[in-house]
Amino acid sequence: MANWTDPRATVAPPSSVGARADYDAGLRSYMLSVYNYMASGVLLTGIVALLFAPYARDVLINAAGTGMSGLGWLITLAPLAFIMVLSFGINRLATGTAQALFWAFAVVMGLSMSTIFITYTGTSIAQTFFATAAAFAGLSLWGYTTKRDLSGFGTFLIMGVVGILVAMLINIFLQSSAMAFAISVIGVLLFAGLTAYDTQRIKSIYSYVAGTDFMAKSVIMGALQLYLDFVNMFMFLLQLFGGRRD
Repeated sequence: MANWTDPRATVAPPSSVGARADYDAGLRSYMLSVYNYMASGVLLTGIVALLFAPYARDVLINAAGTGMSGLGWLITLAPLAFIMVLSFGINRLATGTAQALFWAFAVVMGLSMSTIFITYTGTSIAQTFFATAAAFAGLSLWGYTTKRDLSGFGTFLIMGVVGILVAMLINIFLQSSAMAFAISVIGVLLFAGLTAYDTQRIKSIYSYVAGTDFMAKSVIMGALQLYLDFVNMFMFLLQLFGGRRD
């Protein structure tokens, strides 16, 4: 995220046995907090999406049924505003404010994602969710435990995400099913890679923030990164394998 520095080159873990044990215990607690926030955010988004789904068509779709309503576009784009505020303003935000913004972001994401219950069957949504959860767990575990430095992939992955966003905007006008399929396949691969990369990066950041006032806010930012990886991978998989309603 913006305004973060990669600490891997500047802070090394302690070398003594006792200090190392304390460091490892602190790291496990830190990562557990990140995962708890991330999982709670995903759960909150899912609950809001499910509860709002019966009203989604009336609120988010225009009267003609041909596209998004004005309120629909506002709700759809609102999560981006939360991401920008958290990413670029995290250093100036109080911890409580950052936490409130994270939960508000999860709620708004739930509102914007409620349309999946209109488009896809409940069974396919559940199957895709659990498949995504299993893939995410495996990829994140690999990113946490691997000795391989994944930092070199960061620029490539971020450039790929930018490319996907551009392609999605173009396809709004082209409405190409082949292009949509390619975007979904590449999107799954990119966010799979980002899951491992972000996990390793969050793990590395602990060395930099441990014992500082910024630690609690870095937990929120780490959870936001992994949340976005999970949700995007889920949405691309759903587009590929989700069973559509008649």
